Amino acid sequence: MATSPPRAARLPVPTGWEALSLGLLGVGLFAFSLPMTRLAVGSAQQPQLSPEFVALGRAAVAGVLAAMAGGVVFGFPLLTAMALRQVDAVHASLILALLPLFTAAMGAVLARQRPSLGFWACAVLGSALVMAYTLLHGAPGVPLHVHVADALLVGAMLAAALGYALGAHLTQSRPAGQVISWALVLSLPFTLPAAYWLRPVVAVQASAWGGFAYVAVVSMWLGFLAWYRALAVGGTVRISQLQLLQPFLSMLAAAALLHEPLDVITLLFASGVLGVVFLARRMPVHAARNPTPKRS
Repeated sequence: MATSPPRAARLPVPTGWEALSLGLLGVGLFAFSLPMTRLAVGSAQQPQLSPEFVALGRAAVAGVLAAMAGGVVFGFPLLTAMALRQVDAVHASLILALLPLFTAAMGAVLARQRPSLGFWACAVLGSALVMAYTLLHGAPGVPLHVHVADALLVGAMLAAALGYALGAHLTQSRPAGQVISWALVLSLPFTLPAAYWLRPVVAVQASAWGGFAYVAVVSMWLGFLAWYRALAVGGTVRISQLQLLQPFLSMLAAAALLHEPLDVITLLFASGVLGVVFLARRMPVHAARNPTPKRS
């Protein structure tokens, strides 16, 4: 009697405290990256360290520490540093709120998983909300204007999502510390001389050096030790959704450290985007079907 083909197995929701606690620790550490980078680069009116120096210098410092490239070493630091010279950290944190969905999508491809149709519907809806926000929050006096910094932030988001997914994939076979540490060490021949060449030639504020120290040691190295381990233990598709807490934490940090305002429009769109990410996390994720061997 013919039997029906087996159904794709549904992946269980990870319940381990290790993945949850490490994921929350990584997100909490990363949340301060945007306001600290803003402190380091300054504004267009009062520039401090150059974006190129901050991006390459943080990788060089983290690489030296990792010794006692990809999206997370070059793409995300450079693009966010350039964008934060033009926009504030509150604006940037909302644009990057879609990072969990993109990380989950790339993680699903690498892990050969099949998120449900509802998951992809949430991704499209979230993208629409973010695009609407960028149009409403363009240049002053020009409501329907997309800032160049928004394109840089989208590129940074894609670079980070790819770096997170690849890092989590590599962590399946080796310790998380080795993954990020080797990525930084192997980048040192480029980042170290470039950071020295781009070093500031005029005095900058102490707060700029403080922001640079944070993104170099914590955002570029220590945060990844916890984050990659959490993605490997709990699964990239689901654990990546813990990043939905990061925009709120970044906005609060920017308001406290940089005295940046939080307007009602930003809070409404942030709530909408985070609601979409919450909904996406509830959608089922299936393992890829194993190919049925053909009989001779």
